[in-house]
Amino acid sequence: MRSSPFSLTPWVRALIIANAVIYLLGITVFTGQWFGQFMAFSVTEIGYRPWTFVTYMFMHGGFFHLLFNMLLLFFFGPAVEERLGGSSFALYYFTCGVGGAIFGVLLSFVGPVGPVVGASAAVLGVMLAFAMFWPDMPVYVFPLPVPVKVKWLVAFLVIMDLLFLRVNDGIAHFAHLGGFLFGFIYLKSEAHLTQRTQAIVRAQRSEWGSGPVVMKRPKPPRPKAPDQDVHTIYDDIDRILDKISQSGLDSLTPEERKLLDEGSRKLRKH
Repeated sequence: MRSSPFSLTPWVRALIIANAVIYLLGITVFTGQWFGQFMAFSVTEIGYRPWTFVTYMFMHGGFFHLLFNMLLLFFFGPAVEERLGGSSFALYYFTCGVGGAIFGVLLSFVGPVGPVVGASAAVLGVMLAFAMFWPDMPVYVFPLPVPVKVKWLVAFLVIMDLLFLRVNDGIAHFAHLGGFLFGFIYLKSEAHLTQRTQAIVRAQRSEWGSGPVVMKRPKPPRPKAPDQDVHTIYDDIDRILDKISQSGLDSLTPEERKLLDEGSRKLRKH
């Protein structure tokens, strides 16, 4: 846990620094127009510049554009990173950012889509995750005199982006919506994986006659296995279940969850 609400988690810190450094390079060293074109995402040029699906997230149109996005990441990012874990947070962040660009490609089939820069798609995806994890958390929004629940704030932002999707106001509403959409899909998929993992754990514990997750599971007699591979699977699952008993399901890494899922499927075949 963070010792202070103003402390930063590793990935949030790295992303803020990376965005700030690229902005400074753009106004001091790489001041030519070519730098913005090299970094920005444009639907008409993705065949020549596929890297812009990612690089556009680190390019901003001005200081206040950068400041607004980084403030949102500063306030909402650390809690989400702690909840997801570092590697999962990074994957989620870039999924939302790339998703904003992909949504622009899809939208280009029904109308023109202009170039876009900024971390808004990824950052608003982080806001969505915060709202889904802690929907009733109150937040203050200037100039409102009273706090609002974060779920209503995110809902308002989604509605505004939908209403202004085709308005040429200099804001990449399509990228925002893509970030929200891909973030929602990612989180629902992650929740489904967690539910499957919990079901597998319960099934294994029921089969082995163990106690509840919070209890220390006694070592059951090793079932007779038809081959060495099954022995290895039992060892892996046994280790993972011990970790769940001691630290809870949320302590599992994505690799351990995948191993538990695949191992359980293999054992059911024997």
